[in-house]
Amino acid sequence: MDVTRLRRAIARTPLAPVAAFPKRLARVVRHDARVLRISARWLVTSREHHNYTYELTTLSRHHLSWFVSVVCDRPVQQVRGWLDEIESDQALRRHIEQATAGAARRGLADRQVRYARRIGWYAIVRATRPAHIVETGVDKGLGTVVLAAALLRNAQEGHPGRVTSLDLNPEAGYLARTAPWADVVDLVIGDSIASIGALDRPVDLFLHDSDHSRAHEKREFDAVESKLAPGAILLTDNVTSTNVLAEHAERTGRRFLAYRESPANHWYPGDGIGVAW
Repeated sequence: MDVTRLRRAIARTPLAPVAAFPKRLARVVRHDARVLRISARWLVTSREHHNYTYELTTLSRHHLSWFVSVVCDRPVQQVRGWLDEIESDQALRRHIEQATAGAARRGLADRQVRYARRIGWYAIVRATRPAHIVETGVDKGLGTVVLAAALLRNAQEGHPGRVTSLDLNPEAGYLARTAPWADVVDLVIGDSIASIGALDRPVDLFLHDSDHSRAHEKREFDAVESKLAPGAILLTDNVTSTNVLAEHAERTGRRFLAYRESPANHWYPGDGIGVAW
């Protein structure tokens, strides 16, 4: 009996799991060894303790381009151009590096600039040209300056806009306190629900990225609903943890789509972007 026929014969017997165990074990060991190697390197080389930054895999970046293309109804080649645009913005990179090096919290931040899925936020803003963005959850302000950079580009093309960024922490947003990015940012310190209720301008794009509990996320989307401009887009940065935005989209008659990122050379499995429009 040749090897192939023997394997097939064993596969039909109760011995099949035992025979397959060494191969299965080897695959698990290879996977876990890679994760441990990447994790050990990260522990030594990185300072970050939350809101991790990283590059996307090439495949994940391709998928992000198509995701934005479908949501915004723009050619995928144009979306790829916007992703290249933010990643090649050297003035923004230098600003982030310098601001991080001089920040009081520099011991908990990496100077290397890595945007991850935020390049998708940038492309969505470039595609939709919102006059008013509202972002909840600011932290260092990396996402805020990415949004601001997109608004500044839009303004150069005749479509100005502003971002209202909401956070509880008075120290939040140190990356977004320098011109020209700060020129299009209104940083509001306070409870997000109360701040949303106080908005006096229609919202064209709303991004939830604050308290990621299901209850709070739902409260934010419910609160902003009456503030939305016609055709407004809703984003969540919590799409891998809850189904809140999808449920909100269903209740309000919107479409919904989710993108799951894949970090390159990082132990963190990544997060994603949810969009309702």
